[in-house]
Amino acid sequence: MNQPINHQWCLAARPQGMVKESDFSYVKAELPSINDGQVLVRLTHVAFEPAMRGWINEGDTYIKAVEIGEVMRAAGVGEVVEAKHADFEQGDMVQGMFGWQEYAAVDVEGALLPVQKLAAGVTPEMALSVLGITGLTAYFGMLDVGKPVEGDTVVVSGAAGATGSIAGQIAKIKGAAQVIGIAGGPDKCKWLVEEAGFDAAIDYKSEKVGRRLHELAPKGINVFFDNVGGETLDAALANLANNARIAICGGISSYNDATGTPSGPNNYMMLVLKTSTMQGFLLPQFSKRFAEAAQQLGEWVATDKLKFAVDVQEGFENTPNTFLRLFEGKNLGKQLLKVAN
Repeated sequence: MNQPINHQWCLAARPQGMVKESDFSYVKAELPSINDGQVLVRLTHVAFEPAMRGWINEGDTYIKAVEIGEVMRAAGVGEVVEAKHADFEQGDMVQGMFGWQEYAAVDVEGALLPVQKLAAGVTPEMALSVLGITGLTAYFGMLDVGKPVEGDTVVVSGAAGATGSIAGQIAKIKGAAQVIGIAGGPDKCKWLVEEAGFDAAIDYKSEKVGRRLHELAPKGINVFFDNVGGETLDAALANLANNARIAICGGISSYNDATGTPSGPNNYMMLVLKTSTMQGFLLPQFSKRFAEAAQQLGEWVATDKLKFAVDVQEGFENTPNTFLRLFEGKNLGKQLLKVAN
């Protein structure tokens, strides 16, 4: 009887500038065996985050860099096919950090992203988007760093992405008077206003962001949730209200910069002139409150206060190209790949 093969995508080279498919290699490996305290998972879905681009650079950051030849790190959902842990059994649907592979043997405890069963009624798409890393990032970044209050004008860059779209809606739920999203293309801008409930959207591909921010927010921006950096951050800094709060979630505009040294904001002195703050944050610092956040996000989804979008590609062979969609501006909402049924 033939042994099942575990297909994998491994890191082949450190990207130079824009990440490309040839930076990864397609590998056939034996089906992994598991030890006590582990589960063997057959993946059904893989999730993609812009931050993954930083994980494949040389040198560790807030997380250990993926090594050359190592399976690319990624969150996913799958079915338990074998378990050597008392809390799991064959057939359980679980989420965790499983990587770009069809089967993953992972530790249940002490893992980078703990293995968890999907709650009743939670789909893989929900688990990996609004209730997963991106939803949690939006929740803590907006509420604990941005701290919107009733009457605020809130601006979100990368607003049609998985994190930005949820962050803006959370600000609206908390009473922001105006939520403005910055996104690329008319379809994304239309979705933000008509589906996600943003008050306005700026298409950075066809509009002058700084000028439109001044027109839409003549009294200034109270909260800026930034996923982009670069010129977009500079435009927001130039349009701050007094005592504004800037939450730095990411800087996708420079992730594929060939120099590896993105420039800082030119308008940073506006923080002084407007007595404002700019703060970065990382999701792990809020790990003790994940359950609280997931429960609240779930309640907002159930009561139709919070919308989420997913972009689901199919086919394990398309894994690297699906990752590239994040940097080509092709995805609306959370970028996912369906590996198997």
